[in-house]
Amino acid sequence: MPRGIPISGEFKQHVVEDVLVNKLGYREAMRKYGITGKMTIQNWERIYLEEGVQGLYLERRGRGSKGRPPKPLAKKVEEDLIAENQRLRAEVDYLKKLNALVLEEELQNKRRK
Repeated sequence: MPRGIPISGEFKQHVVEDVLVNKLGYREAMRKYGITGKMTIQNWERIYLEEGVQGLYLERRGRGSKGRPPKPLAKKVEEDLIAENQRLRAEVDYLKKLNALVLEEELQNKRRK
């Protein structure tokens, strides 16, 4: 297959399902379908297994593709991250106030001298 030409989701689905159902090897599938690299088929298979058939229909070429949706975090992980974020914000606020107090005290000490 020539590089740079978009490949249809139906073709990708057909190749991956043929590999999975008929237990074709990557090299055999490459010869059968005229694909030039086994990584291509491996990537399609990974997308198929992780995201399902609809993942193969998304356009993924180009830089900064937004084609693949982000994987959702586990509820516990998300809660932990939110809690850590709140703690860090509180720490930053505390340090800013402490810094302001120290600077104010230094200014007062300079004025007394």
